Amino acid sequence: MMRGYWNNPQATGETLVDGWLRTGDLGVIDELGLLKMVDRVKDIVISGGLNISAAEVERVIMEHPGVEEVAVIAAPDEKFGETAFAIIFGKSFAIPSIIEHCNANLSSFKVPRYVCVSEEPLPRLASGKISKPELRKRYLGKTLPERVR
Repeated sequence: MMRGYWNNPQATGETLVDGWLRTGDLGVIDELGLLKMVDRVKDIVISGGLNISAAEVERVIMEHPGVEEVAVIAAPDEKFGETAFAIIFGKSFAIPSIIEHCNANLSSFKVPRYVCVSEEPLPRLASGKISKPELRKRYLGKTLPERVR
């Protein structure tokens, strides 16, 4: 285990708690007692006190024909604090059909309230993962798209 972050006592205090290292990973123990990593704490949308896994919503949207890439981020919401905002890149799909697919496969509070279609592939980090910080910068400082539900 580490001793702390270099010259950053605040980050050290948030990460090392009571002798435990808080990695920010979320996992579940399956029926065999094995730990399965399912998400990251920072990739959770908290909407009206309910947790929405961005990865779960992204998996459902990726099942839809024509979707090539998707990222789900938290968007501000007056009523719920945050709500799911899906940014999708792909060909030949309609936003109403995405919402219909989500309604059929997710609990209603997990269905994105905002959907934006990107005309170009989503930005990537050096690791190859979609850059959610870049998407937040691009989309959340501006007027959000019209609510889809």
